[in-house]
Amino acid sequence: MIAEIGHYALVLALALALLLATLPMIGAARNDTLLMAAARPLAVGLAAFVLLAFGCLTTLYVVSDFSVVNVASNSHSAKPLLYKISGVWGNHEGSLVLWVFILALFGASVALLGGNLPARFRARVLSVQAMIALGFLLFTLLTSNPFLRLDPVPANGAGLNPLLQDPGLAFHPPFLYLGYVGFSVAFSFAVAALIEGRVDPAWARWVRPWTLAAWIALTFGIALGSWWAYYELGWGGWWFWDPVENASFMPWLAGTALLHSAIVVEKRDTLKSWTILLAILTFSLSLLGTFIVRSGVITSVHAFASDPARGVFILAFLVLVVGGSLALYAVRAPMLRPGGLFQPVSREGALVVNNVLLAVATGTVLLGTLYPLIEDVVSGQKGSVGPPYYALTFVPLMIPLIVAMGIGPLLKWKRDELGAVLRRVWLAFVLALGVAVVVAYLQDGGPVMALVGVALGVWLIIASLVKWAEQVRLTDGLAGLGRRIRRLRGGVWGMVLAHLGLGVAVLGMTASTAWEEAVLQVMAPGETVSVGGYDFTFEGVTPLPGPNYTAVTGRFLVSRAGRPFAVLDPETRYYAEPPMTTTEAAIRPTLWGDLYAVVGEEARTGGWAVRIYFKPLQHWIWWGAAIMGFGGLLSLFDRRWRVGVAARARARESETIGVPAT
Repeated sequence: MIAEIGHYALVLALALALLLATLPMIGAARNDTLLMAAARPLAVGLAAFVLLAFGCLTTLYVVSDFSVVNVASNSHSAKPLLYKISGVWGNHEGSLVLWVFILALFGASVALLGGNLPARFRARVLSVQAMIALGFLLFTLLTSNPFLRLDPVPANGAGLNPLLQDPGLAFHPPFLYLGYVGFSVAFSFAVAALIEGRVDPAWARWVRPWTLAAWIALTFGIALGSWWAYYELGWGGWWFWDPVENASFMPWLAGTALLHSAIVVEKRDTLKSWTILLAILTFSLSLLGTFIVRSGVITSVHAFASDPARGVFILAFLVLVVGGSLALYAVRAPMLRPGGLFQPVSREGALVVNNVLLAVATGTVLLGTLYPLIEDVVSGQKGSVGPPYYALTFVPLMIPLIVAMGIGPLLKWKRDELGAVLRRVWLAFVLALGVAVVVAYLQDGGPVMALVGVALGVWLIIASLVKWAEQVRLTDGLAGLGRRIRRLRGGVWGMVLAHLGLGVAVLGMTASTAWEEAVLQVMAPGETVSVGGYDFTFEGVTPLPGPNYTAVTGRFLVSRAGRPFAVLDPETRYYAEPPMTTTEAAIRPTLWGDLYAVVGEEARTGGWAVRIYFKPLQHWIWWGAAIMGFGGLLSLFDRRWRVGVAARARARESETIGVPAT
């Protein structure tokens, strides 16, 4: 009965999505207040029915109802409760329900929290959101129904992929979807603005919090996925330029450009067409990621298995959404009058440079992701694009971008003198150069690109601190400093921390890639190897029973300069349902690097295959991502998004109809 309720809830949600996609849009065109007012209850009702469907599917997983095909294919009665729940979105059908639920949740949030929006504009935004939901609900019901029954009912299910039975993977997909789907709000705001033919600073102020929320979620989602790959897969890597990794990275790059471009629209009423285009492209890249993951056209260890019907449906939906929005942009964008002028050396100029570099970087990743597909279509050969391509194309673009990120926030709006700004960041330049020289001495002069990465990371950190010092007027002395710090706006904190966090992450990426030390060999109990200045003594393995697996646990005693330092206990796990072997790396993070150990299979000659690494500054990558995300949260709660906006919106509407604002 629960499965049937869930299925019926999706059908009712589809009906509400159809009404929401049409009635408020017609009402906005006719200035019919009754039809426009229907948008809010319809959006809330849509979210409620999708929530009911998602709750039903979750219940089926928790109680292990194997009469449902989706549960039987992706769960098992012996699984821990956390992985029964995460199994809901650990498959194609269930993840689509989560996607639609988050989409409907964002729509309901706009309906409930968008009281500062003009009624006509809000109605159009919610209608566009509903059109997207309508497509995904049709996709779910026609090709990916998660509530199909199974007869006869098996005693147990096939089980969830053991690689997904991990806390990191339990939370990684929801954060990614919050980011992917969150950009749909920016898309809907852009389409609604094109229909109305008006983009102004108020529009940018409305769209920025939603874009920022999506960017924060996607930042955390990507970081969680990278962290999971690092400790779970046992390869010692944190990013592999896999097509599905790229599918999340491209919207993040475009979304970052969108955030910065919206600042220019808000502050200077210019770059309107470009900002609208970025909003369309960012969500389009999210949809492209959906196509990559679910169509099967690109081989990836992350991709869902899929049949051709699903791929064709997604491709048609992608063409309809992207093609339709770009066609609307082509027709309506010329109506968006440009705003204020600015000089190349200005805050606006720096943000334009930021946008251009991010856009080119996104295109570079897109080309590398789609090239195997293009090659297959053109020549019939299946190729691959790996890290060397991105090292030669993507990385060089980041050098001027990071340099500009250090200078841009210090520039004035409209016009500034570059020489004056450079005199304010001389300390950052000197410290960056000095740290690079010291590292070159300690690392025997190279590699050169790694030294450049170190200099860039230090440069961005110090330049961000210079901006913070200027904002709190540090040169005025300590008197009143605490008060000035407390009064610093959330937006300023967000910018400083986001840039500083990226600098920290750049240092971690550079050091862990360039100066990693590794030993891969067979070790017998009692043997010792030295890695990164630490001595690892292998004590052997012991069996370990798990809740739904068996395991062997290795033990390494780690010492430094003859003194005990740490104990590492990596595992190799053996799952029966489905049959698979996984590794659980043992990691001991320190301030300056990670000690990383993996125990593999028993060798025929005796001993065990082991991998031991010392990875300099490895955790700085995730510390940096956490700082960036925290900075985004501080910016999201900036009181500017809550104070004064509603009054100005009401005043504009009142002026339009000739009624005094209250």
